[in-house]
Amino acid sequence: MFSFLLNWYRKTTFKVRTIFIVMLSVIIPFICICLASFFTINSILVNKVEGSIQSNLRQEILNLENNLNNLNHISQQLAFGVNNNKLLEQLYVEQDPFTRSRYRNDLKSELNVLTFSNPNVGLTFYYFKDRSAVDFENFSVRDDFSIDALPLMESYPEITYYGPHRSYNRSNNHLVFSTLRKVNVTHEDVYVYIETGFNTTTALFEPQDEIKKSRQMLILNNEGKITYSQNEEMFPVNSSFPFVSDKEFSGEFEKVIWHREMSNQGWSIVSIFPQEEMNQEKNQWIMQLIILFFVFGIAAIIIGTILSRMVYKPLEKFNVELKSLINSNAKGNTDLIHIPEFDYLLFKTREMKKKIWELYGEIENKEKRRADLEVEKLLYQINPHFLMNTLDTVHWLAMMNGQKDIDKLVLSLNKLLQYNLGKMGDATTIGGEIEALKEYMQLQRIRYNFQFDVDIDVDEEAMALTIPRFILQPVVENALYHGVSDDGYIHVNISLEKHLDITIQDNGSGMTEEQLYNLLHKETVDSKKVGMGIGMKYVIRILEANYGAEATFQIKSEVGKGTIVKMSLPVRRGDQSL
Repeated sequence: MFSFLLNWYRKTTFKVRTIFIVMLSVIIPFICICLASFFTINSILVNKVEGSIQSNLRQEILNLENNLNNLNHISQQLAFGVNNNKLLEQLYVEQDPFTRSRYRNDLKSELNVLTFSNPNVGLTFYYFKDRSAVDFENFSVRDDFSIDALPLMESYPEITYYGPHRSYNRSNNHLVFSTLRKVNVTHEDVYVYIETGFNTTTALFEPQDEIKKSRQMLILNNEGKITYSQNEEMFPVNSSFPFVSDKEFSGEFEKVIWHREMSNQGWSIVSIFPQEEMNQEKNQWIMQLIILFFVFGIAAIIIGTILSRMVYKPLEKFNVELKSLINSNAKGNTDLIHIPEFDYLLFKTREMKKKIWELYGEIENKEKRRADLEVEKLLYQINPHFLMNTLDTVHWLAMMNGQKDIDKLVLSLNKLLQYNLGKMGDATTIGGEIEALKEYMQLQRIRYNFQFDVDIDVDEEAMALTIPRFILQPVVENALYHGVSDDGYIHVNISLEKHLDITIQDNGSGMTEEQLYNLLHKETVDSKKVGMGIGMKYVIRILEANYGAEATFQIKSEVGKGTIVKMSLPVRRGDQSL
């Protein structure tokens, strides 16, 4: 890692080095201070939040224990009270309606005195198990009341605790705890049912504190099973809480933080907080540090930039001038640095650049003129040879054949000579080159004493494309010279895709590698014949002169199988390459 940084530093510019050093000198002390303060603040926040949560849990456990103890005490009074039980026994055996009504009123009065004197008690009534009926209720009871539907919190031999659950009081829909105790009577199974009051559970389930508002609560029984859950997805009811241990009272579980407090009776309350909300203050502090980090970073970059510009700006001017050496069309720059020493060096650099491009232009013009002269030389070598041989053919035809053949031959010859002797450098189209090739083949069929087929396939889109003059005829003439005889064929294919692909194939006698090399590189006796060697060299040179490295020229030949010539040219329409 160190070697990588060292290599990077050695390759960087003066400007980057200056900014980098200034940033390090500013940012490193800032990071050290931020880390120290972060760990300190984090410790304070964690201790503060966890201490507050544990304190609230202990207070809630204490309040809930007091309320359940109060329910236990009142249920004992109702279950074992001599006067209440006596009234229930008398009511059970009494048949007289008037007396039964008096007993009921006396029993309700006893219940009202007991419940009204305990404000933390809510709905209270007697439950007759054999008949599944309720009676002597202090508030109206909902019709869906069922002992079996109550969520069991904990069961003891004499009393059972339920909850939390929705109150069965018609006028109250809040969460409550309840208890059920059997009444000491003999005639049937009678139980007293008591709920906690409205204010008892409000602080537990509807907290006003900001920390409590974001929490979710679980209640565990003595065995560690969940009897109530405000997060059924993660902690379903009747499942075991995964962290029930005498030594574990807080921890993290799947992006939540939990704290547990156990009551003296064995049941527990667990508070669950999302980690995001628990870390809210810490995240705010981190965000402030990040903002300060960027502020200090930007300040360091600005200071480093100001320092580097004092030296880097003159160097950049020289860099621009050196880069412009590769572009002859670069606009001349006359900006000054307003530092005399640097301004003088810039002036000398611009003078040097001007002289270099003048020399380059002279060399380029000389090379172009030399290439044009060589191509023109080849043209003048090709055309006289062809003209002389063709005129010789006309002479013999005039002696041996009638006027029609001579007229046909001369007409084709005139057209072909007019095309081939065009001004060097003039461009033509694929269509024009094909028409000239057809005239040439007409002459050759008359000249040679054997028949051969010429098949020409050209994409319609390619007919109007511009190419240099006299590209196809020398290659076809080479095919005729190298062994095309009776039943021979020459196939010319021109296709247009990304490039203009030209393929000329024959079934002649072919050439060896040595013959092919001599054809393209040596001046032999054969090369002085019509079109032989000279034409092929012309095609290669004209492609180089017009397209440079963009064009390719390939020849493949096998003895006894024929020759294939392939050319690939950049596509041109008018004067533009695509």
